[in-house]
Order: sequence, then structure tokens, then C-alpha cells
Amino acid sequence: MSAEVPTDTVYSAAMKILLLAALASTATLAAADAPPSALYRTSPELTAALKASQATPDMLTSEVNNTDHHRINVVRRTKAAGAVAHEGFAELHHIIEGSGTLVTGGTLARTTARGAATIQNGVSRHVGPGDVILIPPGMAHWYKDLDGTITYLEVRWEEKPL
Repeated sequence: MSAEVPTDTVYSAAMKILLLAALASTATLAAADAPPSALYRTSPELTAALKASQATPDMLTSEVNNTDHHRINVVRRTKAAGAVAHEGFAELHHIIEGSGTLVTGGTLARTTARGAATIQNGVSRHVGPGDVILIPPGMAHWYKDLDGTITYLEVRWEEKPL
């Protein structure tokens, strides 16, 4: 003799399963639709992460967030390097510590095909802690002379022509 399960118990169990599946589905969708969380790095974390790459041993970097469309790093330069310009990308430097001479604008000049670039007819400014420099897309810039080392927050972003 088999025991019969009351119909309302079967429906009740089925409803519980459907309800749990709906809740799980809603939670998954809500997580997928949730805005991304903020990225947070403490000063000690960034300072501890400063490291030199083999390509640029005189420039230490601590990545905050880098993509194809922006770069955010803490940079520590231990000696001056060649001038650069980033076509299509604007750049902001906020000096954290140290000081030096930053040259902007003018024309990039190379003494040899593989030599470090310099800037001719640029504007030189002495920069130090708390200073903020906004460099337009494609503008040459160069930390020509350093008073020891210099550390700055570098934020570079893609700018599309209007």
C-alpha cells in the first residue's frame, strides 16, 4: 500500500522551489546591475607598491588603475629622463613629494634616432609638493632636472576630438 501525498503539500513544495529560484535569479540580476564599487588605495599601499620596471629602472610606478583609455599611477622618478608627448591623451600630475624642473610645450628634439628626447623652446617651471600640472593631449613634457627624487600622481586619459 502506498501512501498518498496530499496535493497541497506537492504544490507547497513546488512553490517553495519556484520562490527560491526566483530569489536566486533576482539576486544574480541585482548583482549584475549593481554599479561597480569605488577603487580605493591607501597611501601606504601605493608607496609600498612603487617598483621599477626593467625598461625604466629610474622611474618607479605604483599602478592605481590602467586601461586602454586611461592610466592612473603614482610615479617616483629617481633621475631625469627624456621628454615625451602622448597623442590623444591629456595628462594631470599632482606632485606628492620632492621637486624639480618640468618643461612643457615647445618641440621634441632628439640628438640621435635612439637618444632621449629633449624639448626646444618649451616653458620651464620649478614644481613641488601640492602643485598640479595639466598637460594637453600631444604636448611635450619633461622632468629635466630633479632636486633628488620626485613623486607624483599621474592621471592620463584619452581625449577625443570634438
